[in-house]
Amino acid sequence: MPELIAAPTRIPVPGGKIIEEHVGAVTTPDLNLGASVSVAHMVAPAGWSEPAQTPDFDEITVVLRGQVIVEHDAGVLTVEAGQTVITHRGERVRYSCGDQGAEYVAVCLPAFTNDGVNREDEA
Repeated sequence: MPELIAAPTRIPVPGGKIIEEHVGAVTTPDLNLGASVSVAHMVAPAGWSEPAQTPDFDEITVVLRGQVIVEHDAGVLTVEAGQTVITHRGERVRYSCGDQGAEYVAVCLPAFTNDGVNREDEA
């Protein structure tokens, strides 16, 4: 039977970024897919950045507006609105956005967790 998720869960993070998880470990922990995937809508203000991380999950990021900048060991990718980037578990990355801010959807496999993101400032 179809299941309606009436509203996402807002996940508090520093730096002014808004994360609204529609499916995942926080919003749908009781569903079979709750730990296997997360889907979140994010809005980051102009100039936002976060510490480098080496996540335990793959992440698909679909940029809807602005730019998402992905620093990685081999260089830097600038992902524009209408483009998608896939980062792989175990790969060191650092996300930020341009001077217009960014709006994007992130899909993580398995689901995003604070323990599994492995941000460098949390180590």
